[in-house]
Amino acid sequence: MNLGLENKSVFVAASSKGLGKAIALEYAREGANVTIASRDMAQLEAARDEIASATGHAPHAVLLDVRNAGDIRSAIRSAAERHGGLDVLVTNAGGPPQGGFEAFDDAGWQSGFELTLLSVVRLIREALPQLRSAADGGRIVNVASMSVKEPIPNLILSNVFRAGVNSLAKSLSLELAPDRILINTVAPGRIGTDRITQLDSQRAERENRTLEQIQQAANAAIPLGRAGTPEEFAKAAVFLGSFANTYITGQSLLVDGGTVRGL
Repeated sequence: MNLGLENKSVFVAASSKGLGKAIALEYAREGANVTIASRDMAQLEAARDEIASATGHAPHAVLLDVRNAGDIRSAIRSAAERHGGLDVLVTNAGGPPQGGFEAFDDAGWQSGFELTLLSVVRLIREALPQLRSAADGGRIVNVASMSVKEPIPNLILSNVFRAGVNSLAKSLSLELAPDRILINTVAPGRIGTDRITQLDSQRAERENRTLEQIQQAANAAIPLGRAGTPEEFAKAAVFLGSFANTYITGQSLLVDGGTVRGL
């Protein structure tokens, strides 16, 4: 299938590692002109070199703290100037801290909001003028979590603000349809990233169990019996944010191996 991404300008936030890097790599494989962004220039340079080696397409790398409105403005403008506009925006951010309701004061809630939801608002707001002028219409893909469909214990900040991202996408699908901009959310379940290992390790410590015990139990609860790979997740995200997708908008796609049982 031709995804129609050859020479398209694609911006992927939080893409020096994990799911963001996997998505950027998959776009580069499709011939897109990719901009990667994160707070750590050393990690960005390593990701750029890895993607260039794998695909022959070296991405543009820009520093970005998604909690900083000025950084977002500069990063989007840099991508548009480098690649002659912007066709695809992928919003993404590191996950907020673990904890239940009583674990967070006002500052904790504010921090979670700025990282997980306000960052998406700001990225979309800054990118919209470029996406509106894209020749074939624009695409927005929000990376969220399966918690948009089913809350995850001890991740209340993620549960609340990822659901907000999903609601935002649904609302914007109506507002942006006349501009030929499609917006969707991809919601990972258990995908093999450093973030999942970190959460597993913290759970193992809380429950006085080994990391291996936690991982085995978690994988056994997945109908497919294993965690997904970043590449599997990225392929789904890139299709939604491609020009082979011409009629899917306002949707949330679970990439979770069947974990969420709801319809």
